[in-house]
Amino acid sequence: MTLERRTWRTLEPLHGMIYFSPEASAAYERLGLTDRMGYFASRAAALGPVPAEVVIATFYNFNPALVRQAIPAAWQVASPADIIAARLGSVDATLRRVLGDVVDSPEMSRAAGLAVRAADAVAGDLHGRPLYAAHAALPWPDAPHLVLWHAQTLLREYRGDAHLATLLAAGLSGIEALVTHAATGAVPAEVLRVTRGWTEADWATAVQGLEERGWLRDGGLTEEGAKRRTEIEDGTDRLSATPYAALGADGCEELRSLVRPWSKRLVAELMPWAA
Repeated sequence: MTLERRTWRTLEPLHGMIYFSPEASAAYERLGLTDRMGYFASRAAALGPVPAEVVIATFYNFNPALVRQAIPAAWQVASPADIIAARLGSVDATLRRVLGDVVDSPEMSRAAGLAVRAADAVAGDLHGRPLYAAHAALPWPDAPHLVLWHAQTLLREYRGDAHLATLLAAGLSGIEALVTHAATGAVPAEVLRVTRGWTEADWATAVQGLEERGWLRDGGLTEEGAKRRTEIEDGTDRLSATPYAALGADGCEELRSLVRPWSKRLVAELMPWAA
């Protein structure tokens, strides 16, 4: 596994925990955001009060009908600025609850500094990365644990936009990307289908199309499919390498060493199924 992928995976729970945080769910509900509105609006708020089509494009693999249930209605309930503030406040509350005194430790400050150095390496690299660019335009928070979270958010969306580019180049639609991901065995197909709002019929149609293209057979990847999926992941790594190259191997390993125990605690508390 490449250095950039290892580093991203180690840090990803620091960002991803916000989608499973009870503090975040409660904060969004206080704003009047119900059901899936909290997820779509909180992640898209940096873009401003955009139409559903922009969220469909930048999030890529969700059923458009699911997005349209939340957007643009969410902007009539709460402003993007209020949603962004609620999200950051929830990050603070969740990290303080789960990590305790670690948030004020020298190790947290050191990790934040390393993550900022990585994020700064691509501060002006905005072309073709709309979701990353929107979050990069937000002001940096002050507290080290929030700085670390924001830096990882930038790195995550930077990589995410690159991943979409490789999926497009491979000719995969959003649901086809999910089907091939499930076929690797990394995540159960039913989890991906349900959480992204696709019907069983939608999924079956995508599977059939990929079988006709020679990517799938009997629910698994063919040799061609595995090759193409590897090309997608390797291409994502290449397009996401700059931040980690700026840290170098030693810096990446130090950052991973610092963050690893915190990520494990967040996974155990908020995402135990991913352990």
